[in-house]
Amino acid sequence: MRQFVHLHVHSEYSLLDGACRIDRLPQAAADAGQGAIAITDHGVMYGVVDFYKACKKAGVKPIIGCEVYTAPRSRLDKTRERDGRAGHLVLLCKNETGYKNLIKIVSNAFTEGFYGKPRTDLTVLKEHSEGLVCLSACLAGDVPSALLAGDYEGAKAIAKEYQAIFKEDYYIELQDHGLAEQRAILAKLVQLSEELDIPLVATNDIHYIAKEDAEA
Repeated sequence: MRQFVHLHVHSEYSLLDGACRIDRLPQAAADAGQGAIAITDHGVMYGVVDFYKACKKAGVKPIIGCEVYTAPRSRLDKTRERDGRAGHLVLLCKNETGYKNLIKIVSNAFTEGFYGKPRTDLTVLKEHSEGLVCLSACLAGDVPSALLAGDYEGAKAIAKEYQAIFKEDYYIELQDHGLAEQRAILAKLVQLSEELDIPLVATNDIHYIAKEDAEA
């Protein structure tokens, strides 16, 4: 029997964005009958140790990850006109090697790639892809962004690049929170999956724990 697990989750360490308190999040997953849960904060890993401990206490499997920011060109390019926008990409650790590689990617994003946000690029991802699962991310992801712009071939080219790096560990991410933009590209995401033989994964872009927190 397959079980749904949240793989795209923002804690309070996604500053000014996430409202999931780490001390409550794993227990909420356990109460919902879910055996595991991920942490994928924006660009940082500040919360992973506390998250790991809280998951162990609640009896759920911790999945360590990060929603990294991707540079439009190289992480070393920092020109306002061309490099002001950063994409999104979700990375999840499969094992200790993946954890160490994710630390290197996130650290390098600050020390070399920082421009408004900590950014990584294809060069760094190629060097440190072992042990990581990669998801195409939310509407701000490189592939969804290209589809929203009406550039299917561009989205396909980007997906091929990530597929070449992460092989069978690259997934096209599907989200539907009732947003018109998400529903506008769902069919195209499925089409990409079928044309390139990239598996699909359904996620929610989790920013809060309880339904009554939605308005806040």
